Amino acid sequence: MKQQPLAYRMRPSHIDDIIGQKHLVSEGKIIRRMVQAKKLASMILYGPPGTGKTSLAYALAKSLDLPVKMLNAVVDKKKDMEIIIAEAKMTGHIVLILDEVHRLDKAKQDFLLPHLESNLITMIGCTTSNPYHAINPAIRSRCHLFELHALTIDEVKEAIYRALDDVENGLGNYDIMINNDALNHFAIAANGDLRSALNGLELAVFSTPANEDNQILIDLTTAEECMQKKSFSHDKDGDNHYDVLSAFQKSIRGSDVNAALHYLGRLIEAQDLDSIGRRMIVTAYEDIGLANPQAGPRTIAAVEAAERLGFPEARIPLSVAIIELCLSPKSNSAYKALDSALSDIRKGKIGDIPNHLKDSHYSGAKQLGRGIDYKYPHHSDSGWVYQEYLPDIIKDRQYYKPKTTGKFERALKQVYENITQQKQNHK
Repeated sequence: MKQQPLAYRMRPSHIDDIIGQKHLVSEGKIIRRMVQAKKLASMILYGPPGTGKTSLAYALAKSLDLPVKMLNAVVDKKKDMEIIIAEAKMTGHIVLILDEVHRLDKAKQDFLLPHLESNLITMIGCTTSNPYHAINPAIRSRCHLFELHALTIDEVKEAIYRALDDVENGLGNYDIMINNDALNHFAIAANGDLRSALNGLELAVFSTPANEDNQILIDLTTAEECMQKKSFSHDKDGDNHYDVLSAFQKSIRGSDVNAALHYLGRLIEAQDLDSIGRRMIVTAYEDIGLANPQAGPRTIAAVEAAERLGFPEARIPLSVAIIELCLSPKSNSAYKALDSALSDIRKGKIGDIPNHLKDSHYSGAKQLGRGIDYKYPHHSDSGWVYQEYLPDIIKDRQYYKPKTTGKFERALKQVYENITQQKQNHK
């Protein structure tokens, strides 16, 4: 058993031992309710690598003390499935955990479908692909779809502590001293991939000679080598992970190309493509916004290109996008307008939808006065007619405050002010 990887040995055998995925397994959430009701349905678990899809599937079956078998849709053949179905007919039911479920070919799929229908097997498919794109609708329609999220840094640390303490399956039989910098690096460099963190930890433990006191000392340098990533905090200024990311985004917002390229360089040296992509995309919409609306789609395209290329070539599309983001005009008017609307809603300023805007496509709507006085804007040559759209109690609210930092939003501002003036003239 000890020959198996640490990440495999540390797989939870009960839903209570699952780390992360609180939106699915905490009290009152859907998968927790399935276990409490002792009613496990076929499902597809999808999400990034190392988020615990197979572990969760295994823990669900064990939590309910159900017989479970594991197959891989790529390497296992239809014959392997036939063996499991034959066993299920003898026992009455089996939980089938199917890894790489998106690679299920038509012959295997056709064989499984009637047994899913009859509930002879409960299938838990696991995949890193989006099931709406990658999985055949015939399988997808027979399964619940649950997305798993990348683990947080604190959740990865929790798993590391658990592995260090576990005598039976983990590293509890070793006298391991791991300093805080190394621990933080394992958790951060994993980017939410628990398997990656545990693999790195195991490599560090078994590749580090014990000292004269029979202790295994793991420092930051060892952690960097075992994770094959440099630490954000391991530089002459002592900047940590979040400081670099914060400076990166603020430099783009501040239109400082050179500073943004500098911090991008640090992130590239740390091989943290995930964080780079997230920060660039949110900046394109949060800070550039309507001042240059095409910056968002172009940034997404650059990030996707970088992900396909991988480092070192990934730096090329990233550099193009960063320079455009820095030198684009800036506007946060769009999301600020929405935040203002949300603030009213959360304070109870909602009101009743005007009758002329309500749905009129049902029997009896006319008698209720629904949609009767609605004016269709396209009947006007200008494409605009005067009518109230907001509820009466907030009909004069103006959430959008246009800026003039880019020619696109300057044009929007002109249209917005023209419509506002026409509305005032009608009152």
